[in-house]
Amino acid sequence: MPDTDARRRALREEFERARGYWSEVWNDLLELDPDFFEAYMNLSSVPWRRADGLEPKLRELIYVAIDASTTHLYGAGTRIHMRNALKYGATREEIMEVLQLTSVLGVHSCTVGVPILMEELALAGRTMETERPLTPEQEALKAEFVATRGYWSELWEGVLRLSPEYFEAYKEFSSVPWRKGTLSPRDKELVYIAIDAATTHLYEPGIRIHIRNALKHGATAAEIMEVFELISVLGIHTCTDSVPILMEVSAERPAAEGNGAAAAERAAASG
Repeated sequence: MPDTDARRRALREEFERARGYWSEVWNDLLELDPDFFEAYMNLSSVPWRRADGLEPKLRELIYVAIDASTTHLYGAGTRIHMRNALKYGATREEIMEVLQLTSVLGVHSCTVGVPILMEELALAGRTMETERPLTPEQEALKAEFVATRGYWSELWEGVLRLSPEYFEAYKEFSSVPWRKGTLSPRDKELVYIAIDAATTHLYEPGIRIHIRNALKHGATAAEIMEVFELISVLGIHTCTDSVPILMEVSAERPAAEGNGAAAAERAAASG
């Protein structure tokens, strides 16, 4: 239908103007339901239509972080947004830095699990393991963490007490992008906010810590709100992953129905 085709072309052009790119992942969604595509375009474009928001390169790096996060691992989006970030001036090293920052997500197994372990040890009367003072070596590790990462949280206390060797190894692992990276401390903290607040993770303690750190490094409320806006569209991957499957299986149906009708005719004739 000419009018429908013209509308789809107009929507694609508007998406490209607002978001700065086009990808084949949108083709089937635009074909199947232009109304829903338009609603998504308007939602996802809010931060992109804001003239005084985060720079486009950082927006794309935030998309890279949430798509590459171990809780999501959406390769199609990672590829799209790496390409977009490079177009906006990101270097390969900056994208690698974002991947390094994002790779710390696994430690939340400890920052959630260890406080529970400490509580249960206390309830079991094993206070020697939960209340003894830090050793000089542990105090030195704590000081090194604060010097490199710029903050301290009680979430680390139990890890430091129960396994200083692991704490030291994690300190070194998580500090690599802080020692040699080029993104600003504010930008690093915005990446942490993004991966902790992403729909597939929703790690409240980390969101709180990194909002506090971002504010300390000069981020504004509007900038942090924009991070939330950017990552809130993660749910569209339900469509970008599944609509092509829908198009594929629905295209198979007429052939299957035709084969079934032919078989029924043959059965009737033989009867």
